[in-house]
Amino acid sequence: MAITKQKKAEIIQDLHEKLEKSKVSIFVNFHGLSVKDVSDLRRQLRGGGMDYKVAKKTLVNRALDGFGFGGEKPSMEGELAVVVGYDDVVAPAKMLSAFLKKHKDTIKILGGVFEGSYVDSGRIAVLATIPSREVLLGQLANVINSPVQGMVGVLSGVMRNFASVLSQIKK
Repeated sequence: MAITKQKKAEIIQDLHEKLEKSKVSIFVNFHGLSVKDVSDLRRQLRGGGMDYKVAKKTLVNRALDGFGFGGEKPSMEGELAVVVGYDDVVAPAKMLSAFLKKHKDTIKILGGVFEGSYVDSGRIAVLATIPSREVLLGQLANVINSPVQGMVGVLSGVMRNFASVLSQIKK
């Protein structure tokens, strides 16, 4: 069934608005994925505050052309969907990576848009390995706190050694 020009314009406008608000967008080839699996993926993404939009490649390209992103646009082969993340940069990549482990043969990450430029699927995979914000903040607090802990250990060691020397002198 052919899509009318008005419907195409609405799809392009919707994609453009979603991409404009997004912090990261990931292009996915979902060829061979069952309807049940697509529904599960949509539900997971919606629960995380993300969108999953299926559109024709030409319409996605038209929506992307309005931005002038840097880098080389990834090749978009197969059936195309766009996963759009609004709040967290890492969460969409993590969710897709986890979903990809269960459905290796039916879904493929093609690339995406990150920080105003196109990135390949390898860069998206790297995003998926970054720890969550809370873990990173905990690691930062530990790094900041470690010199203080080291100083306390050194100072308490001097006191402990001094007490040990006095104990030996007493004997």
